[in-house]
Amino acid sequence: MAISSALKKLVLTILVVIIWSHPHAPSNCDAHLLKMCKLDQIYNLGDSISDTGNLVREVGLATFCARPPYGESFFKKPTGRCSNGLLMIDYIALDAGVPLLPPYKNSGADFKHGVNFAVAGSTALPWYALAAENVPSAVTNSSLSVQLDWLSAHFNSTTCHHEGRDCTKKVKNALFMFGTIGGNDYNYALFEGKSMEELRSMVPQVVNAILDGVRVMISHGATRVVVPGNFPIGCLPVHKTGLATNKSAAYDDNQCLKQLNEFANYHNQQLQLAIHKLQKENPNSIIVYADYYNAYLFLLQYAKSHGFERERACCGIGGRYNYNMSRMCGYRGVPVCPDPDRYVSWDGVHMTQQGYKIMAGWLLRDIFTKLQCHF
Repeated sequence: MAISSALKKLVLTILVVIIWSHPHAPSNCDAHLLKMCKLDQIYNLGDSISDTGNLVREVGLATFCARPPYGESFFKKPTGRCSNGLLMIDYIALDAGVPLLPPYKNSGADFKHGVNFAVAGSTALPWYALAAENVPSAVTNSSLSVQLDWLSAHFNSTTCHHEGRDCTKKVKNALFMFGTIGGNDYNYALFEGKSMEELRSMVPQVVNAILDGVRVMISHGATRVVVPGNFPIGCLPVHKTGLATNKSAAYDDNQCLKQLNEFANYHNQQLQLAIHKLQKENPNSIIVYADYYNAYLFLLQYAKSHGFERERACCGIGGRYNYNMSRMCGYRGVPVCPDPDRYVSWDGVHMTQQGYKIMAGWLLRDIFTKLQCHF
């Protein structure tokens, strides 16, 4: 007898509750929820939160993520990932049962199960749009529009054309991850001393760039797209160092800068409204907002209850937060903590492998039912 869709949904919901009611479930990615979606490919765009090796192939050792001790906890060497090991996109791939995503710039890689187009330091807006606002983007010119060009070139020349088949059929079981992207637009503006009002004025442009990018993905056959929001950037050592103040009222209960977190929330609210509108325009695709903001807050609470270091970076030097922009992790003489698994922040900007693992576990639980997988 056929099982009704309503019953399937009920069974799936009960299964998720059982899996995630396990006391250790939120801190790991061993539930393999995405395997139930029968995904066979993942395509990812973004910045340093998900770059698995594109920037290092663009600029080599000029990027600090290409130097030890980056990658030491898992790969035993730097891979271009801006952490001591795996990133959230790696844990998502592992949960789905597909290989870790190769960077697009690795021309000799096997792209059968997906491609990672993310580039550390990239922005949602092209460099010239930021330059018009007196915001330099010196790390890379491989902004979102460039990554989308790569994605289109890949589909047009490799994934579909060579196999003589429609892209829609080829990627019907693919997951498209869109970011994070846009955070660096705001970071670079903050580094230039821009005010909160000036940052807020950038939000419509950044959100529109993201939506236009999702439309490109859908045009290539994407039926499941995950669009992450921004982190509570007021919690990151890089900003807590650069915008430190003696005013206690400027900090919340997590000792994060309220004003920056309020801005991050504003961006996320505008992004969610735009996603809702885009979903109505594209009823045949599933567009899911990934709540990186609350995933990070969960990480902070988990870290607090488990005795992790929540304030200081593991790899860094100087100051209250062990962060110095002039002597960042990867520079000669900059020390690294003996146990990164007990730290939230790896280098003041990016999280440790353990931090990413905890957040990925939270996110997988949050987005799984929204992806509407059928089994």
